[in-house]
Amino acid sequence: MSTPPQPQQPADQPPAQRPAVPPQPTAYPYPGAQSPAPGNFYAQPTQVSLPAQPLPGQPQPGNPYAQPQPQPYGPVPVPPSGGGGGAGRAVLWAVVGAVVASGAWAAGVFLIGGKGDGADLRGFAAPSNMCSEVDYSSFKDEYPEEDSKPTHSSLEDKALDESYCSMGLKKTGSSYADAYLTTQVDLHRKTDPAPEFTATWKNYGASHTGYDVDPVKGIGDEAYLVSQDTTSGSRYATLAVREGWVTYTMSYSAYLTSYDQDKNPPRLTEVSDWLKADTKSTLEKLKG
Repeated sequence: MSTPPQPQQPADQPPAQRPAVPPQPTAYPYPGAQSPAPGNFYAQPTQVSLPAQPLPGQPQPGNPYAQPQPQPYGPVPVPPSGGGGGAGRAVLWAVVGAVVASGAWAAGVFLIGGKGDGADLRGFAAPSNMCSEVDYSSFKDEYPEEDSKPTHSSLEDKALDESYCSMGLKKTGSSYADAYLTTQVDLHRKTDPAPEFTATWKNYGASHTGYDVDPVKGIGDEAYLVSQDTTSGSRYATLAVREGWVTYTMSYSAYLTSYDQDKNPPRLTEVSDWLKADTKSTLEKLKG
């Protein structure tokens, strides 16, 4: 303006420490087997079956305006012999001309389609282990403790490459995670994600109450910062970026009651700056 097995809560993390995370939209129109479930990145993935493709010559199901697929050209009809030869030849050449014109039109569509078929991936790659590639150095002053068991997953398919990471962020001396950081990169190989990405993230505040949406300049082709700071004790921010046919998100969420009374959690303005800095450096690494 924005879809792997989801992160599991560490064994030593009590349920009360899990932050409330708002719905996570995706720029990819069909959630795949590896896409996180909207609204809960801890949920297990679901399998989605795509509708069967119509046979050639049949209209697309559910779309009365769709045109049927053209049939292979059959033999050109020959007019009957005998009288009226001039008229017959005119009919013959009219039919031949129509076939040639149709063939040229089809060839033109094929050539134009071929030129636009290449995915605009800008040299990006989806690593098999996103946790080893993501840069989150801006957060380490606030959360110096490393997560010993971050969660990561990846998907490689002819239509979509995806890599995901979730890790707990800990302050010095914390037994449990004080905040969480998740990142995901998607390489869309068959469809341009731009329209869905813009519609999802630009209008996120209209479809989700209580969230602020701000366009971000200088990162990718378009980027949006979605944030929420509630009085109920949660703080959330996501930076969503699209560059060509590649989409990337970095999300921060914190359960503020885990902080001691004498320690203040980072402000949203600080978190937003950290997300921007680390997103830029991570995207540079993913370009290789």
